[in-house]
Amino acid sequence: MPASSILSALHRLLGPRGLLGSDAIEERYLVDVLGNRGEAPLAVIRPTDTRELSAALALCHAAGVPVITQGGRTGLALGQLPRAGEIVLSTERMNAIEDVDADAGTATVQAGVILQTLQERVAPAGLMFPLDLGGRGSCTLGGNIATNAGGNRVLRYGMAREMVLGLEVVLADGTVLDGLKPLLKNNTGPDLKHLFIGSEGVLGVITRAVLRLFPQPADRTVALCAVADFTRVKALLRHARASLAGELTSFEVMWASYYDRAVPLLGRPAPIAPGHAFHVLIEASGTDARTLQDRVEEMLGSAVEQGTLADAVLAKSGAEIEELWRVRDLAIETSRLLDPIVPFDVSVPIARMDAFVAEVQAAALAVDPRCDLLVFGHMADGNLHLAVHQPPDRPETFDAIEQAVYGVVGRYRGSVSAEHGIGWLKREYLGQSRSPAEIAVMRSLKATLDPKNILNPHRILS
Repeated sequence: MPASSILSALHRLLGPRGLLGSDAIEERYLVDVLGNRGEAPLAVIRPTDTRELSAALALCHAAGVPVITQGGRTGLALGQLPRAGEIVLSTERMNAIEDVDADAGTATVQAGVILQTLQERVAPAGLMFPLDLGGRGSCTLGGNIATNAGGNRVLRYGMAREMVLGLEVVLADGTVLDGLKPLLKNNTGPDLKHLFIGSEGVLGVITRAVLRLFPQPADRTVALCAVADFTRVKALLRHARASLAGELTSFEVMWASYYDRAVPLLGRPAPIAPGHAFHVLIEASGTDARTLQDRVEEMLGSAVEQGTLADAVLAKSGAEIEELWRVRDLAIETSRLLDPIVPFDVSVPIARMDAFVAEVQAAALAVDPRCDLLVFGHMADGNLHLAVHQPPDRPETFDAIEQAVYGVVGRYRGSVSAEHGIGWLKREYLGQSRSPAEIAVMRSLKATLDPKNILNPHRILS
């Protein structure tokens, strides 16, 4: 079917607001949060519900036209950037929160709902959706699920996968899989939703989800700590876990390379002056507001007595909590100080993390002595984010930096993607983290569910 014919059919189905032709495609559909730009697609389709999306995919499948799915375009693996000849499927008009069941602790949402919108919707009912990350104001729940997002509270609540009870998914040919069951226990054969969580849209398009909600903690307490070396950082993590147990929500670590660049961006005095090797952001939350802060203060005091901490600041109000978290939420802005960069989102064993960073730095500097590096991440779950400066006069170093860093990841038996997915950016390095047998099974699933290879083609798998 010629391109003009498929576009005419999609226009009849979706109407002028649902189909944006090449002359009406805004720049936002072509770029990601880091400013990377894709190619001009054939069109952008914007269905309003599952019926429209299913019918649109059926048309594209019959015509063999490739389709890429976009949520909030906050991903960092280039997977959402269009290529010539593709149609962009945006879920931005599928943005309804269909139901909030306070008794069951669930929310039923469409894929295009913004993460922060759901968080704010359920808060007055004393509930929370605990998935949280810096892009909360623009990332979508469908994208969060499709990439199995992690974020700041994995330590306590797990990845996105642990927060999904049911999914509705549309396959490449338009078939709708209705798995919207709000059941915590449902042992009726293989749980198909797990095929699509973290699959980055290559197996099917997530359209609706039933999500788990949790009681809103009565109080949150946040401390920023300065630590002299990584041995003490690990000691602080053990101490915080032992002292706070289930109330420990977050344990974020910022190397000096990150913190010293981030605090000038705050526009106010640093909570703790730069000059320490590590800064750790600790959050605890619980139902007993009267004792929570006392427990955190006691934990910090004993850590100082043990020589684990060099300095610490404890937030005394909600505003101060947000000010401390702001240092960590400046990740994108801080990384841009090294532009152009090669970004990395990896997992490595906590015990070997310091040695890993040292080896990565040596490997990057071996590519070019100007390859500066900043490091931060969700250390308690083994996830590190790195940004390596790419000398602008040597564009060929991008590939060389990737090969050097992912080579170290492979030697440490880590993951080349902790929470941002594979996309285009990391597909050639999938073998560093997955065995040939695992990749073969992935290819078999793709061929079975999307035999014409129209859904997010060439993402994850070459």
